[in-house]
Amino acid sequence: MSKPVHAMIRVLEEARARDYYDRAFGLAVSDRFDFPDFTLVYLRDPNSPFELELTVNKGRDKPYDLGDGYGHIAFVVDDVEAEHARHRREGFTATDLKTLKHGEAVLARFFFATDPDGYKIEVIQRGGRFA
Repeated sequence: MSKPVHAMIRVLEEARARDYYDRAFGLAVSDRFDFPDFTLVYLRDPNSPFELELTVNKGRDKPYDLGDGYGHIAFVVDDVEAEHARHRREGFTATDLKTLKHGEAVLARFFFATDPDGYKIEVIQRGGRFA
């Protein structure tokens, strides 16, 4: 039996990434490990065991090329319209709200945010398969 425990992204500036994920999604540092060449920072919501691992490679001075293989991470929220408005007020990058239907049924209401390193984050209305 296995269970997912974290997703990892590489970030250029630890403080900037931590500030974004705290203000945008309420993630707090759950652990931090400093090594000679890199630092690992684990962020999580207090209500979830799943963590986002930030890897900060020391001495890096240029942004990462995300390539064409990265998709996104996703967060569910209780009120996607309120979260969308809050992201815009905070000055975060957020696409317009969208509705995805499967046939006539609404599968998801969502928008995409972009973190300071260019990673896409889907913000989904809680409900249905995204409870």
